[in-house]
Amino acid sequence: WAEQDPEDWWDSTVEAVRELVETCGIPRDGIGAIGFSGQMHGLVALDGEGQVLFPSILWCDQRTEEECARITEHFGRDRLRELTGNKALTGFTAPKVLWIKKHRPELFARIRHILLPKDYVRFRLTGDFATDMSDASGTLLLDVENRCWSEPMCSFLGVGKEVLPKLYESYEVTGRVSEGAKAALGLSGDILVVGGAGDQAAGAVGTGTVREGTVSVTLGTSGVVFAAHGSYAVDDDCRLHAFCHANGGYHSMGVMLSAANCLKWWSDSVQDAVGLEVLLEEAEAVGTGSKVVFLPYLMGERTPHADPDAKGCFLGMDMNTTRGHLTRAVLEGVAFGLRDSLEILRELEVPMEQVRVIGGGARSALWKQILADVFGMELEEINTSQGGALGAAILAGVGGGLFATVDEGCDRMIRVTGRIAPVPENVAHYEQVYPSYRDAYGSLKDWFAGRGR
Repeated sequence: WAEQDPEDWWDSTVEAVRELVETCGIPRDGIGAIGFSGQMHGLVALDGEGQVLFPSILWCDQRTEEECARITEHFGRDRLRELTGNKALTGFTAPKVLWIKKHRPELFARIRHILLPKDYVRFRLTGDFATDMSDASGTLLLDVENRCWSEPMCSFLGVGKEVLPKLYESYEVTGRVSEGAKAALGLSGDILVVGGAGDQAAGAVGTGTVREGTVSVTLGTSGVVFAAHGSYAVDDDCRLHAFCHANGGYHSMGVMLSAANCLKWWSDSVQDAVGLEVLLEEAEAVGTGSKVVFLPYLMGERTPHADPDAKGCFLGMDMNTTRGHLTRAVLEGVAFGLRDSLEILRELEVPMEQVRVIGGGARSALWKQILADVFGMELEEINTSQGGALGAAILAGVGGGLFATVDEGCDRMIRVTGRIAPVPENVAHYEQVYPSYRDAYGSLKDWFAGRGR
């Protein structure tokens, strides 16, 4: 289970904005518009008075395996894909609603509004119940192709569409900051609020991943491979998510649940007596000679294995294995997991002319080189590492009239600053190791399932 108190998000928003205004010399009336980049899929339920009914169930919560099976059984995989463009996954919002309905019926009966995490902050800013198309795509309640709530899904869950927020494009104005919220934030003047986007769509805007041919790779807590489309496209097996994009188009997205989080686990929980810099230096020193494989399924997995029971593990150790080999295996395992999504894009013949990498893990030059070598592709570095925040600002800029379109905002704000070329001998090594990585999950799948129960 993974939960957070939505009130903490609002309290932290107030604290952060006040600090920003006070320490950066921003005039109280100098803010024209606010955008959002928010964690996706979380269930925020409010009563008729706008009060939170229970802690938000988050994107990484895995309790809804039975609910996903019920949804899939009711509609069938093909019909579910037609209705929503996606399969039922434990992280999505709709299975969470079904879980509450079954296990907390007294709370389900009191639900009057369902919001996503960023949209609770919007509600506190404006009093409006609204969301955007990109974030709504991850609820399993949206008809992604037609950009509207799915009546069959709502009917099955027993949720009237009046309970769901009004839908907007990410760059459209959804309201204005209320006088009470401005007083809390230390702001004044007329401040517009736009739809904003789910974190990955906002991050893609912040990297300029808005046109077909550009792919972004996010090395954050989770790992994401994101490809933009001008028109709706869905993988027949739903291995990739088919979502609305923040610029009014669509995108395909592969998600691994633990990416940079794997390195955080390794450095903070397992090797907490050793600094991260030392661990990375040791990993770089051992080079690519090791064939130790790490499966990065510390929180289950989503792409390409929709398996909440999947587990992380090291394979192939011997008496010559050192801590440096294991650290490097963690970095390589995450890179292999991201490559899984790239391989699906290749199967679908999605153009990949530019690959850009962002996220906290992208601060590591070693990890970026490993990605280039594992992908066998050149990576582009850009003039910002703040993908989601910059994307939210660009969306606000469109809503506030600073840019005519999202694409124009990206063109004006983002530029390529460097390139990371793959090293041929490293590429050859990883081409030998990657099949072992892919085979390992199939060999261990039944064991994972037994431990999961």
